[in-house]
Amino acid sequence: MPVIYEKPLLTDIPEMQAIVRKEVEEGIILPRSDDELATNIRSYTIAREKEEGAIVGYVALHIHSVRLGEVRSLIVREGFRHHRIGSRLVEETIREGKALGLREILTLTYMGTFFERLGFREIPKESIPEHKIWADCIKCIHFPICNEISLIRKL
Repeated sequence: MPVIYEKPLLTDIPEMQAIVRKEVEEGIILPRSDDELATNIRSYTIAREKEEGAIVGYVALHIHSVRLGEVRSLIVREGFRHHRIGSRLVEETIREGKALGLREILTLTYMGTFFERLGFREIPKESIPEHKIWADCIKCIHFPICNEISLIRKL
């Protein structure tokens, strides 16, 4: 199954929202409005089936500071998981972060083992560098009791 990795268009937002709906409802991924996706569309990378053109996954690289970025909203459509699409999406954010001059990339996740295989190491949430903006956490259905772990990768 050939997949291409590219920046999304604003017209991709409805399909992006459909892919993530279940995980948002389950509290695995934070909800993002269409306007929020549009405002941050350049932060996203999508995985698209080469032949059909359907989006099969995406990820965002959020910049916190001149040294710190964050992997956000990683999702791969059911039926396309376990084909390294998620790994490739994270690798794309790492490449992009390096190109921008970031020194570290952070993630908050329930999938610690997945990120550890990609070179991330777990850190205590209290030690998140440069005080990650916690305002997003208020949007989470699990706030303030959070079971996510924080991991970081030096670039």
